[in-house]
Parts: sequence; structure tokens; C-alpha cells
Amino acid sequence: MTWPAAAVAVTVVAALAGWFCWLRGRHLVVTVRGPSMAPTYRNGDRLLVRRRPGARVRSGQVAVVDLPETVRPLPGWVTPEDRLRNSRVIKRVAAVPGDPVPFPIDGSGPLVPPGSLVLLGDNPDGSGDSRQYGYVPVDAVVGVVLRSITGRG
Repeated sequence: MTWPAAAVAVTVVAALAGWFCWLRGRHLVVTVRGPSMAPTYRNGDRLLVRRRPGARVRSGQVAVVDLPETVRPLPGWVTPEDRLRNSRVIKRVAAVPGDPVPFPIDGSGPLVPPGSLVLLGDNPDGSGDSRQYGYVPVDAVVGVVLRSITGRG
């Protein structure tokens, strides 16, 4: 291989590596665990998520959220392993700051307060969400779901 050809090959490899790192920094893949988002997403579905600050999330989008310890709907006796497993959730954003509160939340006014979100699962009978644990901080949003990447035959 000649010197110019080697330089081109190294440049292409470096560009691809840089592009991959950039892409990985802006996106992630998550796996649905549980029935809370059925029928939209099912247990085991893999989802492509774009990292996005919570302040840019809109009502109706499906968000991936790292629940703060204070709002995780888990009893105190669960193991640390289970607590960690339930820290990241996939839920639909039902209301953003300034939107009407869609259902009574203890101590809430008629509008979602600044810095808060209301999250709901698409399967109301199989979802732990804002109906149980109230508002979730906007800063807890990891990103929004772009699409499922699970192939279904």
C-alpha cells in the first residue's frame, strides 16, 4: 500500500470512529422491561432513544427517565438490585410544565408546576407512573424514543 493510500485509509477509519462516538453520545438503545407501555411497546422490544434534555420534551412523546430515588414506586424491602433495575423507566409524557394536570395529584394545583412532568404508561392496569408517585423532575429525562428497532415477523 502506498503512503497516500494509507493516509486515506487512516483518515476514513478515524472519521468513522469519530462519527460512531458522536452518534453514541447522542443516542442509546434501551430494552422494554414489563407491560407498562403495551400495546405501543412490548416486553423485550428494543428502542432507539435520542438523548435530549427534559426541558425540550413535549406532551405525547415517549421518554426514557431515570427516576430519582425519592419517586421510585418501590417498597423499602426490595433489594438494591431491584431498586437499580427500576430506576430507568419508559413512559409517555402526559403533561409538561404549565399544562393542566390530567388527574388529581396530592397537593397539586390545576397546572403542572415548573420543573415537573406527568408520566403515564400506555397500559393503565400494568404501569407504575405519576398516578402512584406524582410529578417527576424534568431533569430526570434521559431522552425520547425515536422508534422501535425490534423486528417483528
